[in-house]
Amino acid sequence: MRKVIFGINMTLDGCVDHTKGTADEDVHDYFTDLIRHAGVLVYGRITYQLMVPFWPDMARDHSAPTRSLNDFAVAFDSVDKVVFSRSLDKVDDRNTTIVRGDLKKEIVQMKQESGKNIMIGGVDLPAQLIELGLVDEYHFVVQPIIAGKGRRMDNINLQQNISLTLAESKALPSGCIALRYLSK
Repeated sequence: MRKVIFGINMTLDGCVDHTKGTADEDVHDYFTDLIRHAGVLVYGRITYQLMVPFWPDMARDHSAPTRSLNDFAVAFDSVDKVVFSRSLDKVDDRNTTIVRGDLKKEIVQMKQESGKNIMIGGVDLPAQLIELGLVDEYHFVVQPIIAGKGRRMDNINLQQNISLTLAESKALPSGCIALRYLSK
């Protein structure tokens, strides 16, 4: 059975707005490794459209200013993607499928398939999957920045707290801390 893995980059004060933090080489290397171990990337429309065509274009022409960004782009481009959307009519990315069905049903079915794990990103779609109890593993990369403002993951509507087990913590050379938690 495949696991659903949620990974996100955030500041010390919980800001997940990608424009408020600084994703450095270490952070990109960390997420590149996660993506290389994924069989599919799952996003909602907004996150998908932030990622595509930006990363596939960069993978195609290797236009990133650093090795880590180019590596991330190539890893991202090589993995199949699923985008949950009711409004997206078509995608130009060669390895993306649009899914309009029931989120819970579709993810449960994907988990039961063989293959590498399912990686999810963004804010809204992961919040829904967290509420449904479908996330098996969490990767938080905490940056040594206090943003003071910006989007946070405060849209999760839980009936009760979710307790997690710390599986690994890793200090990155840049001062970021990568935390990996497992659902109990």
